[in-house]
Amino acid sequence: MQPSTAQVGQRVSIRLHDPAGGYRDILGVLESENTVRKKDGTVVIFDPAKIALWKVVPSK
Repeated sequence: MQPSTAQVGQRVSIRLHDPAGGYRDILGVLESENTVRKKDGTVVIFDPAKIALWKVVPSK
């Protein structure tokens, strides 16, 4: 399952399969189905096919 437009604007945690092995995590506000804006303002583009799991997390 992948984030959809219904989650745009919400804070999410996304765990991606890392090509080197293992996983990497992204935490921030979902801006589109494949982009997250982190709290430092940087935008991370990711491949939704590499999502291991994700969830909406409560705002601080």
